[in-house]
Amino acid sequence: MRDGEQGAGTRTAARRRRRGTLVAQAAVLAVVAGATSAFAVMHKQVTVDVDGRLVQVEGFGRTVGSVLAGAEIEVGAGDLVAPSLHDSVTQGEQIVVRHGRNLELVVDGEPQTVWTTALTVGEAVEGMGLRDGDVRLSASRSAPLGREALRVSTQKTIHLVVDGQIIDGVSSAPTVRDALKDIGLVLNEGDEVSVPLDATAVDGLAVLVTRAQTDAETRTEAVKFATEEIEDPGLAKGTKVIVTKGKAGIRTTTYQLDSVGGVVTGRQALSSVVTTKPVTQVVHVGTMVLPDPTDIKVAPGSAQEIARGLAAARGWGDDQFACLVPLWTHESGWRVNAENRSSGAYGIPQALPGTKMASVGADWRTNPVTQITWGLNYIKSRYKTPCGAWSSFQAQGWY
Repeated sequence: MRDGEQGAGTRTAARRRRRGTLVAQAAVLAVVAGATSAFAVMHKQVTVDVDGRLVQVEGFGRTVGSVLAGAEIEVGAGDLVAPSLHDSVTQGEQIVVRHGRNLELVVDGEPQTVWTTALTVGEAVEGMGLRDGDVRLSASRSAPLGREALRVSTQKTIHLVVDGQIIDGVSSAPTVRDALKDIGLVLNEGDEVSVPLDATAVDGLAVLVTRAQTDAETRTEAVKFATEEIEDPGLAKGTKVIVTKGKAGIRTTTYQLDSVGGVVTGRQALSSVVTTKPVTQVVHVGTMVLPDPTDIKVAPGSAQEIARGLAAARGWGDDQFACLVPLWTHESGWRVNAENRSSGAYGIPQALPGTKMASVGADWRTNPVTQITWGLNYIKSRYKTPCGAWSSFQAQGWY
C-alpha cells in the first residue's frame, strides 16, 4: 500500500470511531433524558387533607393510592378518599382522606351504631339525611365527633288530650315535658299527666292531662290552635307539608266561687281572657297532577332506565319513578358529570359534596349506578320516598 492510501485509511477509521462514540453518547443522553422525564412525571407535590389536617406530601407515583402509600397515609375499605385511590394524580392536586369510624347514636331513645367519615356532629347528622328543623341534638352541630353517644331527637306528632279538646302538636323535643312546652301547654300545680314528663317523646304518643280541681279564683286553660290548609300547585297532589307548626294558646279565666260551710257549691266565670294567642298551623296541600307513569319513556341503557330498575328493587313503582324523573331533571338533567361550581354539588343526585358518594363506590365521579344508589339511599333516609323528596323540592327549591 502506498503512503497516501495508508493515510486515507487511517483517517476513515478515525472518523468511524468518532461516529461510533457520538452514537453511543446520544444513546446515553436519550436514556438520561427519558429517565429525567419519567422522574418528572412520577415526582409529585400534593396537599393531603387528612381528617381536616393539611399535610404537604412530596413523593413519587402515578395514582392517588401510590402517593398516599409513599407518604405512609393508611386508608381502609370504609374510608373516604377523593379522588379515588385508582385515579391519576397531578402536580399540586389536593387529596381528601376521611377515616371512618363507628358512631354510637341514640335516636328517640333507641341506640344504634352507624359508620361515618364525618368530622363534626353536623356532618354526621347531614349524612343521615336529617334537616336542621327536624331534629334536636345533644351536642352542637359544629362540635367535633366525640366518643360519647350522640343523642338525636326527631320530629314527631304528639296527641294531647286536655281541657275537653284534642290538640295534635308537632315537636322534635326529646322528652314529654319539653314536647308539651313546644306545643304550648302550661301545666298548673296539681295537674296529672298520663305519661311521665321525663319519658322519651315518640311519634304518635297520646298524653292525657287531668286538671287539678282547686278553689283558686283564676285558672289557665289551653286554647287549641287552628289548622289552615293552603292549596299549593307546586306540590304533588295528595301531599301535605307543614309550613308553620301550630302552638296552643293560653286562656286565663277568673271565677266567682259560691261556698256553703267552706265547701264550694258553684263556680261562675267572671272574665276570660286569651293571654297567649295560639299559633295557627299552616299546611300546604299539593294539587299538582303528576304525569302518568306509563307515559314516561326512557332510553335503554340510560341513567333513567338504571334508576327505574334500582327504584323498583326497593319496592318503588312507576308512581314513585314519576316523581324521581322531574326531581333529578331539575337537579342535574340526569348528567353523571353535572357539577355546581358555586356549591360543590356533583352528579345525578347533586350530592353535596360529591365525595359523599364515595361511600357507595370509588367510581362515584363517572358511574351512574354508584350515583343513583347513593341518591336513592339519601332519599329513603330523609324523605322516605321519591315523591316525598319531590314535594320538598317543590316547596323549598331544594331537597
